[in-house]
Amino acid sequence: MYSKQPATLVRQQFWTSFGQYIRPVISAGGEKINWVNYKTGIKFIRISMQCEDGVAFIRIELSHPDTGIQGQQFDELLKLKKQFQESCGTNWQWLKLNSVGDKKFISSITACLQNVHVLNQSDWPAIISFLKPRIIALDKFWNEYQFALQ
Repeated sequence: MYSKQPATLVRQQFWTSFGQYIRPVISAGGEKINWVNYKTGIKFIRISMQCEDGVAFIRIELSHPDTGIQGQQFDELLKLKKQFQESCGTNWQWLKLNSVGDKKFISSITACLQNVHVLNQSDWPAIISFLKPRIIALDKFWNEYQFALQ
């Protein structure tokens, strides 16, 4: 479909477009925010959005190198699952200590949209319609409950 460099440019165009589209939205904390590079304020915890291999996804990723601490952080989020589902919905996959390589584990809470390709501009409205409400909902949840992980 695309060689490496044009594909990179199309991905950059998508994220630039998404960033411009969501820029007017103020965070739950009342500040302007860089939604595409969302900062949680907690080391080893990030909220990310990605589009690759026919899937768009958004996730909270816990990557603390100490799996005991990472497991505790995940358990704290699990205690807030009801509040999370009230803010973000129920179609999220919760994975604790998932192996992602040699001796590396991550825990995550992920929502996915299947059968969309960021390189296909006709899929962009569906991807944006999927990501926008979820990042806003995650921000609302994070603004209220991040203290549980600090």
